[in-house]
Amino acid sequence: MENVRKNIANIVTLSRIFFVFIVVGLLYCSECKYSYILALILTAILMWFDGLDGYLARKLNISSKFGALLDIMGDRIVENVFWISFCALGWVNVAVPIIVLSRGIITDSLRTLAFEKGYTAFGKTTMMQGKIAKFIVASNFSRFTYAVCKAVAFFFLILGHMPVEFQSKELILSIGVVCVYISVAFCVLRGLPVIFESKRFFVEEK
Repeated sequence: MENVRKNIANIVTLSRIFFVFIVVGLLYCSECKYSYILALILTAILMWFDGLDGYLARKLNISSKFGALLDIMGDRIVENVFWISFCALGWVNVAVPIIVLSRGIITDSLRTLAFEKGYTAFGKTTMMQGKIAKFIVASNFSRFTYAVCKAVAFFFLILGHMPVEFQSKELILSIGVVCVYISVAFCVLRGLPVIFESKRFFVEEK
């Protein structure tokens, strides 16, 4: 039981990864509206879990560098699976997953270098040193806003493409599309400080 308590945040993170693959499978059952309803419920749960794992880690005082890395990994898998699946379904332009994937590979590679030197992406040991960089990348406001934009984009795209007609469907889809591009812009913006702040690690290695 104690082992479960110590790993509850990581279990929540891993469950998000499990749920996102189920959601994608449900989205390909386009003939059944109930599969989309279940996909919406699971999407809402896994996006809620995005903040729950960090909250539990802090509340139970079980934060760790491994947990921080696992959280980033979970974020990457969830968002990339969604964007690639939406692209395959024809819901978003191919530029969306290309930009998000490229940004993720660059920043995660740089964060790996920082991790080797004792820094983490967020928290007390964040690799961000400048105040502006910390606000854009590591602040609760920035992370929460970005998470909400992605959640609305994912949820509204699925809702807007349900195989049934309902009032405000076009409006919901339009909001979803707008949130997609806001999320992509936010994704790029939050990646730039990581690139700039990582230069010092290369200097240190010379």
